[in-house]
Amino acid sequence: MKIGVIGLGYWGPNIVRNLISNKNVAKVVCCDSNPKRLESTKLRLPTVETVTDHKAILKDPSVVAVAVVTPVSSHYRLAKEALEAGKHVLIEKPMTDSVKTSEELIEIAERKKLTLMVDHTFVYTGAVKKIREIVDKGEVGDILYFDSVRVNLGLFQHDINVLWDLAPHDISIMDYVVGKEPEFVLAIGAKHYNDMEDMAYLTVGFRDNLVAHFHVNWLSPVKVRRILIGGSKKMVVFDDMEPSEKVKVYDKGVEINEEESVYQTLVQYRTGDMYAPQIEQTEALSLMCGDFVSSIIEGKKPLTDGCAGLKVVKILEASQRSLLNHNAVIKLK
Repeated sequence: MKIGVIGLGYWGPNIVRNLISNKNVAKVVCCDSNPKRLESTKLRLPTVETVTDHKAILKDPSVVAVAVVTPVSSHYRLAKEALEAGKHVLIEKPMTDSVKTSEELIEIAERKKLTLMVDHTFVYTGAVKKIREIVDKGEVGDILYFDSVRVNLGLFQHDINVLWDLAPHDISIMDYVVGKEPEFVLAIGAKHYNDMEDMAYLTVGFRDNLVAHFHVNWLSPVKVRRILIGGSKKMVVFDDMEPSEKVKVYDKGVEINEEESVYQTLVQYRTGDMYAPQIEQTEALSLMCGDFVSSIIEGKKPLTDGCAGLKVVKILEASQRSLLNHNAVIKLK
């Protein structure tokens, strides 16, 4: 098949590279308004075609799918144009900048029987898939909390705040691993250098006292990519900065011994072994692009489809409302 890629900024060339390497992709057409980006991509990947107007891709009947890898503010417009032109669509995260526009894209794709997918790459990593496997086996027990830290120095964005930029990664991981519908959102953030929050703390609440917490920051002196999952049986740490043993499972926890009355309840701590499971090493972006292509060929639902993208946008939009309303708790429908 022939696939178009709109946008060759930071992430676009990576999408192009992985699509070209897919055995079912015959040609990739790249589009960007900046000729220098097109020249650079052509030098590295000489087999690609290049155009400066995305409408040329949409009008080409041989192009069956389009990847939208542009700033968030243009996702809805470009994805809608592509869907209405009869193209399958892959959108960079986050899906759009509002719940309403995300829902509209899902409706169009369903009506036209087209694949709509969001690039939540981390869901395809060997580490996250292994964590999901461990949780599904019941090894962790009931999940008590999900805690993530994603901080570094930069890259400052000018159209979205730090929550919309960094949090989609960990929110998509949480949705995939936890698999429950959140009930409320609360966000706290601060603006230091422009009119966008450059650091923020996001709390997402579920039933049964399950709480997820996200710390995102563009002003950290060190780069941290870490997730902690606490369960009633075991605990999991995912440190993406580790060169090996990114996932570690700890046989640690808390046990309650109740005697004659509640006043004599005893809290005991359990400390056991730690092990690091073997994880798949295939590049996650390659697997994500492969899922997009196979979903088109087989007519199946991709792992990170439009509905998965919508779940992330719902939390992000609620977090924005929380920030605008002085850190209010926003209930989710």
